Amino acid sequence: MKTALLQLNVSDDPAANLEITLDYMRDAAAQGATFILTPEVINCVSTSRKHQDAVLQHEVDDITLAALRAQAQASGVWLLIGSLGLKTNDADGRFANRSFVVNPDGDIVARYDKIHMFDVAVSPEETWRESEGYRPGEQAVIAQTPFAPIGLTICYDLRFPKLHAALAKSGAQILTVPAAFSPVTGAAHWHTLLRARAIETGCFVLAPAQTGEHASTAHKTRRTYGHSLVVSPWGEVQMDAGDAPGVYITDLDMGEVAKARGRVPSLENARPFDGP
Repeated sequence: MKTALLQLNVSDDPAANLEITLDYMRDAAAQGATFILTPEVINCVSTSRKHQDAVLQHEVDDITLAALRAQAQASGVWLLIGSLGLKTNDADGRFANRSFVVNPDGDIVARYDKIHMFDVAVSPEETWRESEGYRPGEQAVIAQTPFAPIGLTICYDLRFPKLHAALAKSGAQILTVPAAFSPVTGAAHWHTLLRARAIETGCFVLAPAQTGEHASTAHKTRRTYGHSLVVSPWGEVQMDAGDAPGVYITDLDMGEVAKARGRVPSLENARPFDGP
């Protein structure tokens, strides 16, 4: 199955970001991709909650979601929208970080809200409190497609293996990890964690990523790590996009899932235990 990961360097301008994403989608479809994946927060990368409140929209009104659904239908492809920042009706005004799976008719077949919030102090210069602006999701989600069940995760979810194990035990054969990873933690952990999740579950792990320094209109810029990866169910890095934005094509042989799980059936061998 020909699959395309879009590696993006989006700004804090949703309309400008959308045009680039649509161009990449059309390019991927022209190269024969039937499953296209985008990174996390492709409508707006911003460090300003005030700016996000000014430009983000509710799901029903979001221009990015509507246009990408229409393009999926026009191209006849399956699409993972890695995530969009979206307004909610929450009393505290927090946003949702929401992933979508769209079918070739342009219909949304699955939604997933990021469960684990990136509340960390990477260094004295790099501190994040994602939960101040985004509310966490509560529901793990598998999208059913004709080619494989897909377990949905987003970015910081990568560090929580129980989520990925639960998705795999419930039938997922592909795990998606769209991300806007920090350059510091990316260099230290990105490849290792993605390979570990693939090895533990016997799934393909598809991780489309944001990359580079993200243009900003009036506030502090942000940098992301890049290196969109495809990891095989045996834990091999099948594709590494490096740090340049673009369209990255690879072929998935879904037969590799059964082969890897047959060699090391860890999902079947897992046992409950008491303690410590």
